[in-house]
Formats: sequence, structure tokens, C-alpha cells
Amino acid sequence: MFTNSISPALQAHLDAQLNFVTELSRKMFDTALRLNELNMRLAQDLLEEAATANQRILTARDGSAAMSVAASHLQPGSDKLRQYQQKLSHLMADANVEMNRTAETHLPEASRTAVAFADELVRKTAEETEKATRRQREMIDKMHVGARSDGAGRQPEAGRQDQVH
Repeated sequence: MFTNSISPALQAHLDAQLNFVTELSRKMFDTALRLNELNMRLAQDLLEEAATANQRILTARDGSAAMSVAASHLQPGSDKLRQYQQKLSHLMADANVEMNRTAETHLPEASRTAVAFADELVRKTAEETEKATRRQREMIDKMHVGARSDGAGRQPEAGRQDQVH
């Protein structure tokens, strides 16, 4: 029905889809990288803060001084977590904007190429249907012509029986 090669409309559509998915993947990878950096920074900051607090607790003179040092390090830790949440929220918002922008950039082209491919497919299907219909009509006409020519040169079967007897 169709040739073995890919039609230009299908190739254009596949290229548009590939470009869209590639850019979207890059944006997602970039976001994952930035998220990883943010997580690593938080972990490093919290570990440094914990190491400092532990060192100060170990050098404290008595239990109340150790408790006082531990309590004094709770606030900076919670501040770091709050900053992390803000940065994470900002990072996710930026990622959402970037992915929406990517979609807005690529989807019109993908839609246009999909419509072009569908139009080409409908046109080729209609052409192939017309060809098949034409071949069927020609075959039926040949069968009718053949049936008429076979019947015109023969005598009816009843007439033959009468002649034989």
C-alpha cells in the first residue's frame, strides 16, 4: 500500500517530537542536577553545623552548659531547613516555568506536523482506495464480458440434450 520509505510528513513529525522530548529531557536533567546540588549543600551545611555543635558540647564544662550549647544550635539548623524549603520551592517553580515554556515552544510545531502527516495519510489512503475500487470494477467488467462471450457462442443445455436424443 505505502512505500517502504518514511514519508516527509512523518519524518517531520518524528523530528518535531524528538526535538520536544530532547529539550524536555534536558530541562528535567538540569532540574535534577540543581536539586542534587541543593540537597548536597543542605547536607554539608547540616553536617558542619552538627560537627561544630558536637565539638562545643564535648568541651562543655557540665551538663547544663552542654544542653545550652545544643539548644543554641537548634535555631540555626531550623533556619537552614527553612532556607532549603524556600530554595526548593523556587527551584520547582522555575522548573515548572521552563517545562511549560518548552512545551509552548514545541507543541505548536508537533501539532502542525501531526496534522500534515494525518492529511497525507488520508490523501494516500483515499488514492489507494480509489485504485482498489477501480481494479475491482475492471475485474468485474472483465468477468461480465467473459461471461457474455462464453454464453453467446453456445447453445442452451436443454437444446443440446434434444439434439443428442
